[in-house]
Amino acid sequence: MKSSVQHSNRRRVGALLAGAVLAGGALTSSPAFAAPAEGARAEQAPRPAAAAPLATADAADPNADGYDSFIVTYKETAQNSNGKGRALAWGKAAKAAGVSVKELRETALGSHVVQADRKLDQSESARFMADLKASGAVEDVEPNAIMTATGLSPADALYSQQWGFTGTNGMRVPGAWDYNTGSGVTVAVLDTGITSHPDLDRNVVAGYDFNSSSAAARDGNGRDSNPRDEGDWYAAGECGASQPGNSSWHGTHVAGTVAAVTDTQGVVGVAPNAKIQPVRVLGKCGGSLADIADAIVWASGGSVTGVPANANPADVINMSLGGSGTCGTTYQNAINAAVNRGVPVVVAAGNENQPAANARPANCSNVITVAASTSQGARSSFSNYGSAVDVTAPGSSIISTINKGLTTPTTAGHASYNGTSMATPHVAGLTALMLAQQPGITPAQVESTLKSTARSMPVACSAGCGAGLVDATRAVAALGGGTTTPEEPTPTGVIVNGGFESGATGWTGTPSDFVGNAAGYARSGSNYGVLNGYGRSNTGTVEQRVTVPASGASLSYWLQVGSDETTTRSQYDTLAVQVVDGSQTTTVKSHSNLEKGTSYAQHTVDLSAYKGKTVTLRFRGVEDYSNSTVFRIDDVAVTAK
Repeated sequence: MKSSVQHSNRRRVGALLAGAVLAGGALTSSPAFAAPAEGARAEQAPRPAAAAPLATADAADPNADGYDSFIVTYKETAQNSNGKGRALAWGKAAKAAGVSVKELRETALGSHVVQADRKLDQSESARFMADLKASGAVEDVEPNAIMTATGLSPADALYSQQWGFTGTNGMRVPGAWDYNTGSGVTVAVLDTGITSHPDLDRNVVAGYDFNSSSAAARDGNGRDSNPRDEGDWYAAGECGASQPGNSSWHGTHVAGTVAAVTDTQGVVGVAPNAKIQPVRVLGKCGGSLADIADAIVWASGGSVTGVPANANPADVINMSLGGSGTCGTTYQNAINAAVNRGVPVVVAAGNENQPAANARPANCSNVITVAASTSQGARSSFSNYGSAVDVTAPGSSIISTINKGLTTPTTAGHASYNGTSMATPHVAGLTALMLAQQPGITPAQVESTLKSTARSMPVACSAGCGAGLVDATRAVAALGGGTTTPEEPTPTGVIVNGGFESGATGWTGTPSDFVGNAAGYARSGSNYGVLNGYGRSNTGTVEQRVTVPASGASLSYWLQVGSDETTTRSQYDTLAVQVVDGSQTTTVKSHSNLEKGTSYAQHTVDLSAYKGKTVTLRFRGVEDYSNSTVFRIDDVAVTAK
């Protein structure tokens, strides 16, 4: 047995390219970041929640300086049945605030939007709303806050691969296509609108522009039937940013991930035969809560005063947008209205690296909140996290459709972006596949199926990544009706390919080259599992899902540790044997560089605590910044008692 820690024959393999970039379609003109060195564990964090990809990292909250618009829900009284009567409710409050107030319109939910002639700062706004409530005529009032696209940033051209579909730590989309490709399902994308693109045009159905501000919409009017993205660029000093920003084409990018067509060019969407309904709610500097709420109602088939009925109501709503604060009555009522019509609402967790409970609509009830992951299987560094997250999906270095104009639309292209905005359409597209498979499934059933079929995060997510990484193949297969056997079927009670002689079959891991076959290193046969051995800080995992027999079982495995560490006391490099049971990860056995030697040793773990359960058995190796340690694993077995 050789004791060297050398990684002979180990490969550095990139994720598969699932769609060729449109010929001649360059990525964004000025990528914000250089490519990391080959093999590096680098990722680029996106900018904070802002509508443009090149927003400065310290972009201000668009609501930080207060509000000039409010959403008022009046009590049902005779006085409040007309505008003159409703004005009595805010007359005293307006006088106290020193402003003139006018009523703009009624929302789809029966509330009214009122506008002050100047912006009230945060404290003035709070007093104004308190005075309104004190009138006795008002049931509820909240600011008509501005929401923005959940931030994104251009990624380097070397990342232009759809790893989220086919990569080791992706969501396994191709297996779901064995069942369907989304035909008959419409996904509403509430965003900046859409631009013409050869990857999208055939799948786009009529939408609507809900921007009530002509200045934000840039189309010369307010609401209209044309959801074309006119560009959301801004000058220095606008939108709370000290530097100018180019147009993001955020809605076009999101739409491509949902349902770009499958052909010989460009990219492909998760649901390539679904339809996209562009609903424009964001423009220059974002979009208002009242407009977004009306759009939710309309997209799901509800009626909005002054807006033609939706001839093709959506089956799924994607909202890659958000802002800070509690959910509030307006958001929640609009979401409830959509869900009550049977329309799942999929939303971004947000990009502030904080609890998603602090962001809306991520913290609303009845939504599917999506965090973002990297191609290494870890939570993206920017992604929000915590109890409000339902599931996680690929969100770092996601290539999709854009327009190449810096301000107004020019020609079609492609670019890689980072953000929970990019993770969300992965799940919305998967939801479309699920609805095509079982049209009668409810929003609650969609959410529960996404959670029950999710895989545990390849890299542990202690902050909270919901049920884990969405698995398209498992989610669609769980609904039945397929004609082919999906890849990676329901796990059995025994380890599949415990000696790694069939390569990675049955196993998942990161990096993807976790199967070794160097001569003399296997305990038996030719292959073995291998983690770490780089001589630098890194984490590697190899895992498999099994159903522990109802009678109980024991896990056995053979381990050989090769190390250049010379210490006889310090555990610098470690291997944890873990059992992942739902959201609970338990380390059941630990090893380290202190066990180095030339021979394999057998180890056993009692799994009786998990009898009858389907769990993930994970080997997780962590290596520090110097001196190599390699963990070789072979002949893994689960034996019933």
